Amino acid sequence: MKPIETIRWDDSTSSIVLIDQTRLPRSYRLVRCRTVDRLVTAIRRLEVRGAPALGIAGAYGVALAAATIRESRFSRFLGKLETAAHTIAKARPTAVNLSWGVNRVLSNLYRCESKAEVRQVALKEAHSLAHEDSQSCHAIGEYGSALIADGTTVLTHCNAGALACLEWGTALGIIRSAVESGKATRVIACETRPLLQGARLTAWELKRDGIAVTVIPDSAAAYLMRTGEIDCVVVGADRITPDVVFNKVGTYMHAVCARAHAIPFYVAAPLSTFDPAHSGSEIIIEERDRDEVAFCGGKAMIPKGVPVRNPAFDATPIDLVNAIVTESGILRPPLDWDAITRTRKVI
Repeated sequence: MKPIETIRWDDSTSSIVLIDQTRLPRSYRLVRCRTVDRLVTAIRRLEVRGAPALGIAGAYGVALAAATIRESRFSRFLGKLETAAHTIAKARPTAVNLSWGVNRVLSNLYRCESKAEVRQVALKEAHSLAHEDSQSCHAIGEYGSALIADGTTVLTHCNAGALACLEWGTALGIIRSAVESGKATRVIACETRPLLQGARLTAWELKRDGIAVTVIPDSAAAYLMRTGEIDCVVVGADRITPDVVFNKVGTYMHAVCARAHAIPFYVAAPLSTFDPAHSGSEIIIEERDRDEVAFCGGKAMIPKGVPVRNPAFDATPIDLVNAIVTESGILRPPLDWDAITRTRKVI
């Protein structure tokens, strides 16, 4: 399987290059972010998306800010860098990896004594974070493939693949690893309304890798569970608190239906996605623009003046999850959060 490079740093231009995911599958186009403002736009427009990829974007965003800020006084340079970093971190509120990536790089810069050192350390830390993401996803894939028997049909929701990470993926990383180990694995991808990340992105990735995939309307999942056509559910996560898993809206519905039909429900996520400091009720659920629901292909789908609710994420109670696959192994509820916190610090 040829790797997909979702996001990278270009040394020759001191810029961030990423795949514009809003254009897939119609066309493959790279976007070059030369400024923090352009990166924030890319994050908000979902040109780059997915929790791990947002963590990498946040890390490289700090390096980008350090490379582009023009300020002679070192104290003012650091002040402007902090402001830029906070702007990046707040570009999307629900996924924890974005702020985690920003803060990880930023926290390493306060010991620096010059602008040149800040730029060097920021880029080095961002590269380290990106490399770790790749290693984490392959480890998640290896651990998770043990949960997938030969001939399994997996339901997945949204896109938790290479496009949501640096490469390989979390939920799709498990599927890729299972297929690579010789298991005949089939995928049913929910279209994932309203922006169709499952139909556009997951199907594009799996077709590219020669993995059998069928796209269904989101509302067909429960029916296929009832008819025995789905063996397990594997999804990613944007934030995991002690009580809930935040993921693309619709995930909670699949978890409830999976439990009703005695189908295993698995979550794949790196430890950077865990948030031991907050409960689910404290997390802001991002509400996106009405037009994402009201229009499709440029055509109005809803009468003018009719309001829309468009939450980007929902919260699935931990007790509906059979297992969470991380780079350190498979965790099963009830989770040992003291051990998770210790492991996150080590990693």
